[in-house]
Amino acid sequence: MKYAVLSLFPEIIDAFFATSIMAKATARGIVEYEAVNIRDYALDRHKTCDDAPYGGGAGMLLMAEPLSRALEAAGARSPGKRTVYLSPSGRLFNQDLARELSRERELILICGRYEGIDQRVIDIYVDDEISVGDYVLSSGETAALALIDATYRLVDGVITAESLEEESFSDGLLEYPQYTRPEIFDSVYGEMKCPEILLSGHHENIRRWRLKKRVQKTLANRPDLLRKGMAEGIFDDETCRIIGEVFSATEET
Repeated sequence: MKYAVLSLFPEIIDAFFATSIMAKATARGIVEYEAVNIRDYALDRHKTCDDAPYGGGAGMLLMAEPLSRALEAAGARSPGKRTVYLSPSGRLFNQDLARELSRERELILICGRYEGIDQRVIDIYVDDEISVGDYVLSSGETAALALIDATYRLVDGVITAESLEEESFSDGLLEYPQYTRPEIFDSVYGEMKCPEILLSGHHENIRRWRLKKRVQKTLANRPDLLRKGMAEGIFDDETCRIIGEVFSATEET
């Protein structure tokens, strides 16, 4: 998988790819990236990349010419390359879309700034407009990094398959609560113990406890996911039974 990220501030992208799991993935050759500075493709000596919008209005837009030249240099519209513009006007990003994008050979990501980019660039080059949430960011780089972080970890070899299996959104449920040392946490609010079942060594009981906790957490935080999963029939018999038990217990209280 390769990411080509078009930005006015490529140093933001460089910093991300130089840290943590991403740095290891790039060192091993599983992931590649190129941070493309849009200003390198400006036409004047001042490296101008933005101008006021035609028709008036607040703010500035990224101009078509330098951005299109950068996209051409990155190979946009070439086979095997998918161009994404991060925009609050795009379709909503989720785990299913992350899985889809993770299977691409190369993603070209356009980081908007100011009021956005010239529509003609979108019409010619962009395959997908994607929003990372129903809110507005001043930095397209932030949105691009969220998309990269959600997709690169799904590429084969980056993270073990076992680690991905029970993550939030992997099967319609949120992830269960996690605990580590010390067994008894002496907080300023008193002692807090790790649940005893996790120390029992009984793997089947631990599995069932975790599944129940996943259902409880999803019901509390994202009941829409439970409704969606039930409607689509994605839960197995055991999960459906636990969902029924948790619903009944909630109604009784």
